Formats: sequence, C-alpha cells, structure tokens
Amino acid sequence: MKPVYLIPALLVALGALSGCATHESQQQQLEDAAMTFQSISEVPQILQDAPKDVMRAGESLERAKRFAGYWGSAEDVIHYAYLSKRYSEIARQHSEQLQNQRRATQLSMELERLRQAVQEARILDMQHQGRWLEDQMVSLAAAETDRGLVMTLGDVLFRAASAELGASANRTLLKVVHFLQLNPKRRIRIEGYTDNRGDAAENLALSKARAQTVGDFMQSLGIDAGRIEVVGYGEQYRVAENASARGRAQNRRVEILFSDEQGRLSSPR
Repeated sequence: MKPVYLIPALLVALGALSGCATHESQQQQLEDAAMTFQSISEVPQILQDAPKDVMRAGESLERAKRFAGYWGSAEDVIHYAYLSKRYSEIARQHSEQLQNQRRATQLSMELERLRQAVQEARILDMQHQGRWLEDQMVSLAAAETDRGLVMTLGDVLFRAASAELGASANRTLLKVVHFLQLNPKRRIRIEGYTDNRGDAAENLALSKARAQTVGDFMQSLGIDAGRIEVVGYGEQYRVAENASARGRAQNRRVEILFSDEQGRLSSPR
C-alpha cells in the first residue's frame, strides 16, 4: 500500500502536466489565428470587400491575446482564437464571392458589347449589300419611273407562249429575292403583259399566269405572300408598237414594281 502523503504530490504533478498541455494547445491556437489574420489583413481587396469581418477577426484575436496573460483562461483563449480564425476565413470567402460576382458581371457586359458589335456589323453589311443589290437591279433594266422603281423581265425568260420560267430566269429572280430578304419592309407588285396577237382573253390569262409564276417562285424561296401583289394586264399598256416583231417582243414582258423603303406601293393601273 502506497503512503497517503504521496497522493497530493501525484495530483500536483498531473495538474502540472495537464496545464502544460493546455498551455501548448492555446498557444498553437493563438499562433494559427494570428497567422490567418495576418494573411487577410495584408490583402487590400479583402479589406475593401469585407471590412466588418476583418474587424471582428482582429477584435477576437486581441481578446485571445489578453486572456492568454491570465492563469486559468485557456478556454477563453481557445474560444476567441477560434472566432478570430473563423472571421478571417469568412472575410476571405466573402471577398472571393464578391470578386466572382464582379468577374461575372464584367463578362456579361463584355458579351453584351460583343453582341451589339456583331449586330451593328451585320446591319452595316446588310445595308452595304442592299445598296449593292439596288445598283445591280438598276443595271438589270430596272428604271426609276413615276410609279417607282420598275424592273422589266423580258419575254425570253419564259418558254414560248407559256407561263413556265426558263432556266435563264433563275439568276435574275434570285437577285430580286435576295434584295427582298435584305429589305424586309419592301413590297412588290408583279405585272404581266402580252402583245396583241391571238385572243385577248387568252392573252389576259397568260399575262396573269406569268406574273403568278414569278410570284410563286419568290414565295418558294421564303418571300412572304403578303409582300407580293400579282396582276395581269394582257394587251394593255404596251411600251412599243405591235406592228413589228421587235415591238411585240418588248410588249411581252413581266414588270416588277418595288415599293419604297416603308413598304408603300403606288396604286395599280
């Protein structure tokens, strides 16, 4: 049996060992908190983004240091050191979130500017192409008249005595379709004409059929039917005498009348 007088000595020794372990633990916690606080307090962006969290981290660290000077305050030291470290981590996270938000906003603004630049470039390109096509149409026997811009499709674009388009018509009509696609407000009136040979009623029907064929061709390539008017005038409104073959060929025609840029067409004849 151990002497009774040894027990107090053992308790004192155990208490000393426990105190040393606790002191080492609180010292480690305090050092970790101090290093973490220093790492955020040296970053200007964190100081700007999360000033309150940085201030709380600093205040908690100071309290932990004050309690470290008192015996028996180990729990308070560990508690405030933990709070300081946690506030430092929150400050860093808060700053990172704000920076990510700023980057996302900046990226969104840059994408919007890019979309606007692309749209403006596309509009300029379309305007350029529209002007180019207008020049091309003028060169394709289009003429400015009191009724507006009129493009004449000669009899050679159709098969003889037929409303069927010949192969040579495609290239000409495709340019007209392209022009209408680039100018979505413009409308057209397609007018068919014949010479005076043959039956007048049949000529009227043929003129209407040829104008309709041109209109159907444009619709097949995506031009809305609401932008197209079709009319046949038969032998009326000749542009040359029917006494000669040349004059009759000039009278057998399809005219495309273009509206202005606002879609206004002149009244039908």
